[in-house]
Amino acid sequence: MTISIQYVKMPTSESLTEFTEKRLQKLAKKYSWLIAANVYFKLEKEKDAMGKKICEIELSLPGPKIFATSKEANFEVAVKETLNDLGRQLKKRKETTFNH
Repeated sequence: MTISIQYVKMPTSESLTEFTEKRLQKLAKKYSWLIAANVYFKLEKEKDAMGKKICEIELSLPGPKIFATSKEANFEVAVKETLNDLGRQLKKRKETTFNH
């Protein structure tokens, strides 16, 4: 699986990139038919001082793409929540697609 990580209008972070790639590789081992992952990190601008951290992940696989996003207080939690959502979607896709 190829992984593309983009930081939208914010500085890049090596530790966050490594954390995300490690989590995505776990998902790729479980679901070998994944083709690619596009990850986007963004900061939500809010009126108060603390903006939410947004993580968006789009997975390419046979059939329609799967997408999930989450807004959390920090990026690591946002990655975990987004991957949990994707895990549920992948499990459902696997049951409906590969159960013959």
